[in-house]
Amino acid sequence: MSIGMFDGVHLGHQALVRTAREAVGGGRVEILTFDRAPASVLGSPGLPQGRLMTALRREACLLAAGADAVCAMKVDAALLSLSPQAFIEQWVVPRRPSVLVEGEDFRFGRHRAGDIALLQRMGEVHGWRVQVVPSQVSTLADGVEVEVRSGLIRWLLLAGRVAEAAVLLGRPYRLEGRVVSGARRGRTLGVPTANLDVGDGVVPMHGVYAAVGRRPDGLVYPAAVSIGTNATFGEGETTIEAHLLDFDGPLDDYGWTLELDMVSWLRDQVKCGDVASLMTLIERDVARTRAAVAQGDYAFAP
Repeated sequence: MSIGMFDGVHLGHQALVRTAREAVGGGRVEILTFDRAPASVLGSPGLPQGRLMTALRREACLLAAGADAVCAMKVDAALLSLSPQAFIEQWVVPRRPSVLVEGEDFRFGRHRAGDIALLQRMGEVHGWRVQVVPSQVSTLADGVEVEVRSGLIRWLLLAGRVAEAAVLLGRPYRLEGRVVSGARRGRTLGVPTANLDVGDGVVPMHGVYAAVGRRPDGLVYPAAVSIGTNATFGEGETTIEAHLLDFDGPLDDYGWTLELDMVSWLRDQVKCGDVASLMTLIERDVARTRAAVAQGDYAFAP
């Protein structure tokens, strides 16, 4: 077993699952996680700014990493009030694990008072051993070595550094949500866009990005994505607009799910003096998007 939030299922999380799999061989690997971040219920200062993935995608990524089952505990006052010992007695002991695999800074129970040492002492009573996995380290584009953590990935995204976030995640960061109605201005300019509502997901810094868009039917397209306030037209609300290159179907059939794998940052948002200048900028964005995503291994729709 391994216990944690696993938001993002980044390289550090993958190392935990991989270690658990190696520890039990053909045995069962179970992940015990939460249906939402405990800090979101506690209202803690410094609350993380959104989730890195949906619960469904988190489960899928954990299973792909080597887990056999994922159990998401309901985060409520009762769960958060459990002492470390009571938490283990209620949620771990009945599962009778032989090995618990955790990171060096693992904490659990009320006030995060439980630690690796307590987990080991309880293991002596209940028959499990604890295997500690060192933090994973990656190198950013500026040469700085960093520990792979969900908080750092959020920081990179909020700084627009989606390519570096992808390094720590082991895959591109994915924006996923429902297509909703927008200003419908793009179609009049010849560049129709799908407006995405990602709920409480982390939204990267305002700007224009190259991405890969995936429709519910599985078809994949290069996508030029604008995140911001449409400064040229004086709008103030942040929107996520994706122009799917080479897609000639309708984008105003609202309510369907669109996935955007963020490949690279292209430029800041700018205010153009006229529509002609905006169209010139968009044409350049499209060309740069094609060049950026051409470097990846994607099976694009015809």
